[in-house]
Amino acid sequence: MTSPVPMKIIATMRSAFPSKFGIPRQSGLVESLKSTIVFEPDYRNPDALRGLEGFSHLWLIWSFSKAVREDWSPTVRPPRLGGNTRMGVFATRSPFRPNAIGLSSVKLDSVENHPTLGPVIHVSGADLLDGTPIFDIKPYLPYTDSHPEALGGFTAGYQGYGLEVDFPPTLLEQVPEKDREALTGVLAQDPRPSYQDDPARVYGMAFGSLDVKFKVQDGLLTVVGVEAK
Repeated sequence: MTSPVPMKIIATMRSAFPSKFGIPRQSGLVESLKSTIVFEPDYRNPDALRGLEGFSHLWLIWSFSKAVREDWSPTVRPPRLGGNTRMGVFATRSPFRPNAIGLSSVKLDSVENHPTLGPVIHVSGADLLDGTPIFDIKPYLPYTDSHPEALGGFTAGYQGYGLEVDFPPTLLEQVPEKDREALTGVLAQDPRPSYQDDPARVYGMAFGSLDVKFKVQDGLLTVVGVEAK
């Protein structure tokens, strides 16, 4: 079968990430990170969410909308391996796939009945770019979806990886209080490409309406600037 299969966009993600740099590499790494799922007009029917409030987590099936390619490669270079070691594309979660489809598990915070947008879903721990098209939403079922004994392959050595974050109080005050924990958590995950380790380099990351500047040396990330865009 080589014929394209049509997919309907049912919703759009609204998140703190207007660009790819800084997005957590997996869902659930920064649980304090809040996002909102807004349905397309044709799917703003509260009946479609009936019973959803009984679940604590959801699966999101979505599009790597900024990574769509006409061709594909059987191997990719995972960032966590330094960007030089190749692995099979189906052994990774790389966005560069035959079909640019992502899968994320997120925590369901609440369902809001918005006066103009209809049912809106608030979630935590998402790893999606702002404006990401969502194809489907399914409940996470702990009795079948959770496998505590599962092996992590070549990713096992990166569990628990993180940086210490030095966020000077004068700069932290420029971040809305409700976003401080999430931003600090995102920075602790080390937004840099793994192959970059220049302590003199100043990195810039967009987070909501802020531009955040930082440096990294010897496992310590230091915020050096916060500006409103």
